[in-house]
Amino acid sequence: MSEIKQSNSKAIVSLIMGILSLLIPFIGIILGILGLIFASKSKKEMAQSGEAGNGLVTAGKICSIIGIILNVIMILIFLVLFFFAVNTDSMVY
Repeated sequence: MSEIKQSNSKAIVSLIMGILSLLIPFIGIILGILGLIFASKSKKEMAQSGEAGNGLVTAGKICSIIGIILNVIMILIFLVLFFFAVNTDSMVY
């Protein structure tokens, strides 16, 4: 019978941070960066200890990267809209 390897806990945290970076606006950048940090640390631990969780690390990295990109785009759009709203010459009374 084959034994079941335990998943690395940092790999699970990486996946959770990646998913949260997709769901929580503005704070998602920080969560995405944390997800990438946990993914790289768990990858090193898994290479040394032989734990499972390679798929979790990959999914965590992908979600974190996409979350960071989407949050940066959202913040840029917000800043552009705010800039145009402040700099309009028409005033409504």
